[in-house]
Amino acid sequence: MNEFIAVFKRDVRLAAAQGGGLGLAIGFFLIVVSLFPFGIGPDLKLLARVAPGILWIALLLSVLLSLDRLFQADFEDGSLEQLVVSRAPLEVIIVAKVLAHWMTTGLPLILATPVLGLFLNLDEQAFGILVLSMLIGTPALNFVGAAGAALTVGIRRGGLLLSLIVLPLYVPILVFGVSAIQSSLTGPSGSLQTMMILGALTLGSAALTPFAAAAALRVHLR
Repeated sequence: MNEFIAVFKRDVRLAAAQGGGLGLAIGFFLIVVSLFPFGIGPDLKLLARVAPGILWIALLLSVLLSLDRLFQADFEDGSLEQLVVSRAPLEVIIVAKVLAHWMTTGLPLILATPVLGLFLNLDEQAFGILVLSMLIGTPALNFVGAAGAALTVGIRRGGLLLSLIVLPLYVPILVFGVSAIQSSLTGPSGSLQTMMILGALTLGSAALTPFAAAAALRVHLR
């Protein structure tokens, strides 16, 4: 537990000190969402109907944009090797790094989402479910992305390969995240069921992907 807390605090401090990754993710998020009204046109009803999908896709791509720094910086300065041979299981260290990455990237993006929802004329009844679905579903994006980042660490121009690996795995999270928001506009029962599935995806990814990421890192550092 001490190693878990130490790695979590270290990654949060590094992210706060560097700042560029968070600024890039938020800037990308704002730009992607802002471009959709220009492409779709001034139809407010159409914007409101597609707003959940736009917000989830923009958030997903913003998280994907920042995944390469999850292990790459530690790999380049040699600290990743020290983490692998430390007393704590590598899987526990990966969970700490993923949670720190979500805290410094995913959570700020979620906090910015309601403002962008107003920009897209999202129904005010959907705002609570929008934030809640993202709070439940975005950790799954980070956990699944961690496995992809571990597979591509140390590979030249691995960002493109990371996208090809991770994006197909993001589809179920995207589908149920958007469905939860749309179901909230028709009735609470459908939204609750969808949110439970979304939560199951997050718990499943949190239970499985650290082992996959740890195995990939051990192969790279062998």
